[in-house]
Amino acid sequence: MSVRFHLLIPARMASTRLPGKPLALLDGKPMVVRVLERALAAGAVSVHVATDSEAIAAAVEEAGGRFIMTRADHLTGTDRLAEAAAGLDLDDEDIVVNLQGDEPLMPAGCLQQVAALLHADPDARLATLWLPILKKREWEDPNVVKVVSDRHGRALYFSRAPIPHPRAGGFQAGRASRHIGLYAYRAAALRQWPGLPAAELEALESLEQLRALAAGWRIIGAEACAPIPPGIDTPQDLARLQGRFVNANPMDE
Repeated sequence: MSVRFHLLIPARMASTRLPGKPLALLDGKPMVVRVLERALAAGAVSVHVATDSEAIAAAVEEAGGRFIMTRADHLTGTDRLAEAAAGLDLDDEDIVVNLQGDEPLMPAGCLQQVAALLHADPDARLATLWLPILKKREWEDPNVVKVVSDRHGRALYFSRAPIPHPRAGGFQAGRASRHIGLYAYRAAALRQWPGLPAAELEALESLEQLRALAAGWRIIGAEACAPIPPGIDTPQDLARLQGRFVNANPMDE
């Protein structure tokens, strides 16, 4: 049985490394539209772009998509998501999947997987995915967020540090996990999010999911069912993907 879920794509113009990123053209279409096409392939009940930009909203509308306008002063992506979800009139147990606006190659199967994970664990408020780390430089890179979980897939901690760290030293390929910034939320959790107190570990690591763990929320996860290419952060990333969508079917995995 397929799991019902709603899908939100937060997108804003502010980007230090790639100004105007959501409207940067990927094979003739704005990146946010490419992400929207990928989201629609997942079979969600509804798909909306959450944005504070009239220009982004206009691009989405021109492509036949739907959008929700949000405030411009949100401190985190989850805060923007919470505001957008509030406009959808959801029940507490409804599932909302968050697809970042710079992930045009996210497999549709992974969007379905993260929703199914949350649906299967009634005590979890969030679900997420990870992939094994196979290269030492990735393990040591503070821009790659690592996650440690228990044997049931419940997240114990997220960090920019190389964890777990073998006491004997040395990197062990496949032992550590790279966290994928893809989440599914229960609608009730998104309603509660703005009221959660800020967490010291969240500020220390600059990782908002640590606010949820500090509050005692369960985050359930699993290894992604398909490889997930990196998102687009720089002009070089954008250039590398030009031509990728020329003959592609937007409904493909």
